[in-house]
Amino acid sequence: MNTPEKPDMTDPAQPAPQPDPMQFPMRFPIKVMGKNEDGFVHAITEIARRFDPTFDAATVQLRESSGGNYLSVTVTVLATSREQLDGIYRAITSHPKVKWAL
Repeated sequence: MNTPEKPDMTDPAQPAPQPDPMQFPMRFPIKVMGKNEDGFVHAITEIARRFDPTFDAATVQLRESSGGNYLSVTVTVLATSREQLDGIYRAITSHPKVKWAL
């Protein structure tokens, strides 16, 4: 039985890995959706502040859903690495008040 050969990662015919298109540091907006409840905005801004000490809560953007049951919170953080962004997303999406984050 013939098995296909594994690609040779040193083969010049193989495309080289692409560099990360994100250039750090950079301002990075994160949109978070959750139930429009007391403490939701505060919880999200505290997570942003934990990962970005320069975070300015005055820059937070809020938008209620048409029925008023949900709230979109956009926080813009100073991202210094992909690892930092991954940490922010893990912290935000694991919060019980959060439905999703982009």
